[in-house]
Amino acid sequence: MRAEQPGKSMRWLNRSGWRVRLGCMAAAACSVGAAYGQSLFDRGPVGFTDQQARRGQAVYAESCALCHGRHLNDGQFGPPVKGSAFEAHWRDQSPEALWAVIFKRMPPASPGSLDSRAYTDVEAYLLRENGGTAGAAELAVSNAAMTAAAPAGVAAAPEHTPVPRAAAVSHLDNEDGAYHAALSERKALLGRLTPVSDAMLRTPPAADWLMWRGTYATLAYSPLDQINKSTVRNLGMAWALALPPSANEAAPLIHDGVLFIESANTVEAVNATDGTILWQYLRALPDELHAGREARMKGMAIYEDKLYAPTADGHIVALELKTGDLRWDHAVVTPEQGVRPGLVDGAYFHISGGPLLAHGKVVVGVSLGIETGGGDYIVGLDAQSGTETWRFNTIARPGQPGGDSWNGAPVNERFGSGVWSIGSYDPDLNLVYFGTGNTYDVGTLLTPRAPKSLSNNDALYTDSTVALDADTGKLSWYYQHMNRDVWDLDWAFEQSLVTVPIDGKPTKLLVTGGKMAIFDAVNRADGGYVFSKDVGIQNLVASIDPKTGKKIIKPALEPQSGRTDLICPTATGSRSWPTTAFDPASGYLYVPLLDNNCMDYSWAERGAADIAAGGQDMRLRARPKPGNDGNFGRIEAIDLKTRQVVWSKRQRAPIASSLLASAGGLVFAGARDRHFRAYDAANGNVLWEVILNASPSSSPATYSVDGVQYLVVVAGGGGALDSGGRSLTPEIIDPPAGTTLWVFRLPARSSRSR
Repeated sequence: MRAEQPGKSMRWLNRSGWRVRLGCMAAAACSVGAAYGQSLFDRGPVGFTDQQARRGQAVYAESCALCHGRHLNDGQFGPPVKGSAFEAHWRDQSPEALWAVIFKRMPPASPGSLDSRAYTDVEAYLLRENGGTAGAAELAVSNAAMTAAAPAGVAAAPEHTPVPRAAAVSHLDNEDGAYHAALSERKALLGRLTPVSDAMLRTPPAADWLMWRGTYATLAYSPLDQINKSTVRNLGMAWALALPPSANEAAPLIHDGVLFIESANTVEAVNATDGTILWQYLRALPDELHAGREARMKGMAIYEDKLYAPTADGHIVALELKTGDLRWDHAVVTPEQGVRPGLVDGAYFHISGGPLLAHGKVVVGVSLGIETGGGDYIVGLDAQSGTETWRFNTIARPGQPGGDSWNGAPVNERFGSGVWSIGSYDPDLNLVYFGTGNTYDVGTLLTPRAPKSLSNNDALYTDSTVALDADTGKLSWYYQHMNRDVWDLDWAFEQSLVTVPIDGKPTKLLVTGGKMAIFDAVNRADGGYVFSKDVGIQNLVASIDPKTGKKIIKPALEPQSGRTDLICPTATGSRSWPTTAFDPASGYLYVPLLDNNCMDYSWAERGAADIAAGGQDMRLRARPKPGNDGNFGRIEAIDLKTRQVVWSKRQRAPIASSLLASAGGLVFAGARDRHFRAYDAANGNVLWEVILNASPSSSPATYSVDGVQYLVVVAGGGGALDSGGRSLTPEIIDPPAGTTLWVFRLPARSSRSR
C-alpha cells in the first residue's frame, strides 16, 4: 500500500487489491503503521535525538500501548509496530506519509488532538525501537507531512487512513457484501450533490441551509413549516454525532441531503438523515493551537463544487465537496501575524467568523491583534484559486475617509477594529457588509498629543458597518454606530438585510446592534441613517440624535484615569455574537439578550511608549447589576415596523445560542443551562424543550430531506459567553468537555400527516 503524494487523496487498497483492515476497531483508531526506523526507508537514515525518543515513549505509553502493546509488538488489539512486517511495508514509503497516519489515528478517542510535536516524538521513539540510532538533531515535522495529513480521502474509503499490509485479512474485497453496500450508498449520496450556483446562493432552496444564517440577508429564518406550533411537541432526536471538542460557535451547512460541520481541526461531511460520516478532513496545526480545541469559527461556505472552511491557524481551505480533498489553502493570517510562542492570547490575528461567498469571491475578516499596529482587515479571495484579489483595512489610513480620526496617531499606533462575524451580501448592489469592533489601546484616543489637545478621535472604522464592493473591496460607504468607543462595546455582529415600511414605503435597510443592545437601521444602498431602537439595558448613552444616530455619552461616565465607573452592560455585552432572527412575514426581530450585567470600568493612563506598543489598557470587571432579580436570559421580540416590543421572555440562564425563526411560527434558542427550546413566535410561550449534553454555544439550523424537516444544533460550551456567564449563575455546573451535534425530527406519522 502506498500513500499518494501530498494534496492527493489516499486510497486504502494494498497492491493485490485486497482491502486492508485491522483486526478490531480499537486498532483502527490507534496509530497503526506508526513505526518506522532508519532501515525502513529507501531514502536513507532519518535523524532524531534520544531525548525526543524518550518523550515519544511517554506519549506512546499513554496513547498507543493499549492497542499495540507495551513492547510495540505484544498488543491484544493492534498489530505489531516494529519488526519485519513493518519494515517490509514502509521501506518504499516516506516519513511524511507515515507521520500523517500517526496524526490521523492517534489517540483512539480523539485522532489529531495532540500537539504536532507529540506525534513527531512518537515517530522518533519508534525509529529508535526499530533499530535507529539517535543523533544530535531532533526529528522535525515538515510541511510535507502536514500536507500529507490534510487530504481527507474519497468517500470510497471508510477508514480514510492507510494501514499496514501486515494488518490485512485473508479475504478479498469483492467477498464483503456489507462493505460494498455501504460504499455504494455513500457514493450515491455524494454523487447526487449538485454544484451550488450563484443563483442558488441568491435564492437558496428551502430544503437546504447554504450559509451561516441561511441566506445572504443573514436573517436566521427558514420557510420550512413542517415543524410548527402544532407539531413541535412531538419533536424527538433523529441522530447525534460526537465532534472533536472545541470552543466553537459552529453552524452546519446542508445541501442535497449532506450535512457539513466543522469543529476544532476537523471538517466532516455527514449523511443528513442518519449521521453516517461520509468523509473527514483533519488539519495539522501548530503546537500552540492545541489541535484547535480553543477555536471559535462560526461557519463555512459552499460554492460550485467546493466547501470553504476557516482554520484555527488563520487559513481558508477549499475542499472538494464530494470527497473532502484539498483543492487550495490560503493563509489569511500569515505565520508572522499568527499565534506563536511568547505571544499571549489576543496579541495575534485570527479568524473568528468565517467565509462569505459573494460573486465568485471568498470574503473573510480577521479579529484581535491587540498588539498589532494598523489593525484588522478583510480580504477577498478568488473562489477558484484562493488567490487574494483585494484587501480592505478596517482602520482608516491617511488620505482615506476617516483617515484623520485617530487623534493624530500614526497608523502603527492604531489598533483593533476586528471583524468577529461573517458578513452579509446584497447581490443587487454587489455590496458585502461587515461590522467592526472597538480599539483596544484606548490611550491612543484619550491621551492628548501635541499641542496637548484631543481632536478628531472618532477612530474610524471602529464600531462601524463598512459596505464594500464584492469584486474590488473598494469602500462604498461606512456608518459609524458609535464613535470613539473606549469601553469595549463593539458593533461587530450580524448585519441583517431587511425590508420594512418607512413612511408607508417598503425600504431596504441594514439593521445591526452593538453590545449595548441599541439597534441602528441604515439604508443599505448608501448608509443613510433611518432609526435606532434601544432595548433599555445600557446606562452609558444619554440620547441618540434623531437625524444622524450619533450616540451622546453621559458626561459623568466619560473615562477618567484612576477612577472606576459602573457601566452597563459589561464588555461581554447585552448581546454579542449569538445572532438575532428576523421573520419577513411579521416584521419581528427576535433578539437574544444578556440581562442584568454590568462592569466596573477603569482606564489606566500610560506613557507614550506604552501606548505605541499596544495592548489593552482598560480594566473591566464584570458583575451583576445592583438590585437585579436573578434573571439573566432574555429574548425580545421587536416589531421593526413600529419599533415596539411585542413580547419579552426572561429566564434565569443566559442565552447561549443564536436564534432561529421559521415559517412554522417558532423561534428556537439554547441557554447555558443546556436547555434548547422552541418558543411561540407570536407571544414567547415555550412549546418544547430538551436538555442537551452541554451549553449550545452555536447557531442552530433547519433543513429538509425527502420531505422530512430536521432541526440541528451543536452543543459543547466553551465559548466566551459560557465563561463570562459562570459568575452570574454559579449553580449551573458545566459538564466535562464534549461537543455533540444534535439532530431532531418529527415521528414518521407526524411528518406525513402535517
